[in-house]
Amino acid sequence: MDLSTFGMAFLIVCIGSMIQGSVGIGLGFVAVPLLVLLDPRFVPGPLLLAALFLTALVSYREYGSIDRKGIKWASIGRLIGTIFAAYVLTILPQRHLGLLFAVIIIIAVLLSISGINWNVTAGSLLGTGALSGFMGTAAAIGGVPLALLYQKYQGAQLRGTLSVIFVIGTIISLVVLALIGRFRIPELQLALVLLPGILVGFLVSGKTAAILDEGWIRPAVLIMATLSAVAVIIKNL
Repeated sequence: MDLSTFGMAFLIVCIGSMIQGSVGIGLGFVAVPLLVLLDPRFVPGPLLLAALFLTALVSYREYGSIDRKGIKWASIGRLIGTIFAAYVLTILPQRHLGLLFAVIIIIAVLLSISGINWNVTAGSLLGTGALSGFMGTAAAIGGVPLALLYQKYQGAQLRGTLSVIFVIGTIISLVVLALIGRFRIPELQLALVLLPGILVGFLVSGKTAAILDEGWIRPAVLIMATLSAVAVIIKNL
């Protein structure tokens, strides 16, 4: 790998890591399309391992604010949604599902702006977790539903809880990739290339997260959710 490719990969994941470490979501939205253009080998396995490193760091930093009850129900829901998505994708085109989910996100953002509140209960966590697993598998925007559910919580609680859920889901994804032969030594080496950018972005996010926690975390979540939906629409049109 030449120095220019390494530099671009570093910059891409550094920015994505800073955004996710500040808001709770954003690494995949920023990094996936750009890394695919730079070198398709970076996706999915290497980026997933790098994301696992980031979410573990954020989980540790926000450990005292994690909603442990939320993790249990959302993780169960994500597993159900992932399995269901794997089945549905054998029947329906991925393009149509991506557009549908993008519209759902935009409607959810508009409802949030209108003042409608979603209570965080076992039922809502299970349902949102299932939707998250489904959307993550079908359209790579699985973090958005959970971020919207937690949007009115404190920034540290949102980031910490989502990060633990992502750690569990990412480990499952990496195990599956390894079992089908898509995560081996070459992918591990590429993941190591991404880690410096992940670490720098995480360190910077400690400062930017503190700024967002001064009343800006909810607008940041709504903006990231909208941008992710728009990106999916553009990709599938």
